[in-house]
Amino acid sequence: MDSITNLIKTEIKRQYGSVQKFSEASLIPYSTLSNILSKGVGGTAYDTVNKICKMLNIKQAYDSDLVLFNEEFYDIYTKLTELDEIGVHTVCSILNVEYMRCKGNSDASVKGLKGIGYVTDAPFDENRIQALVKKVKHHEE
Repeated sequence: MDSITNLIKTEIKRQYGSVQKFSEASLIPYSTLSNILSKGVGGTAYDTVNKICKMLNIKQAYDSDLVLFNEEFYDIYTKLTELDEIGVHTVCSILNVEYMRCKGNSDASVKGLKGIGYVTDAPFDENRIQALVKKVKHHEE
């Protein structure tokens, strides 16, 4: 299963308790949601995926990869923007160490980081991540 679908599945369970309750709240037919969650979001209408993400507070931005952001990310991002250059370097260094520790771990998943998803096979690249964060911030303005 792709990590985007896993994130959506995790957030539905965490925020609504069940697919049925999310279906009722979103007015998306249960059969549609069930199909999405079993087969993946690929091939699902953009409007439907967008509605699901909005209801689950998952922000989207597109690049060669998809980056998903939720409230936990914004909390981290807000704190990160208050740091000086040394603080940002320290956070990125720790993130890189943890990434390398978990890289290739079959248990690693998006939900393991409370919904923060960076979906790519590329190695950690601090400049690319910062550019994507700026892209999302610009997109919301």
